[in-house]
Amino acid sequence: MMDNPFSGEVTLILDGKPQVMRLTLGALAALEARLETDSLVALVGRFEGGEQSVGDIISLLSAGLKGGGWTGREQDLKDGDIEGGILAASRAAALLLMRAFSMPGVGDTG
Repeated sequence: MMDNPFSGEVTLILDGKPQVMRLTLGALAALEARLETDSLVALVGRFEGGEQSVGDIISLLSAGLKGGGWTGREQDLKDGDIEGGILAASRAAALLLMRAFSMPGVGDTG
């Protein structure tokens, strides 16, 4: 399974299976509420400024997974095995945000 950067997709290997993530408007609204941010700018700034916690990363990945059609729960992600560990999870979260808010191919190293 390959992700499509033109539609903002990022692939995460969860429990040995590739899962496509995408931040839909619904996923972004849920994420905003979950992380108690008052705007998308504040949400992105939190990650760009390096002020995110592991919980923030998990919430972002969960939102992206749900936007990609995953039917699991955030707890399933916490209990699951992300290939590459926290570094891969952090990288995927950053790439997911970047692809959601930028033009494909501009600054995309994924």
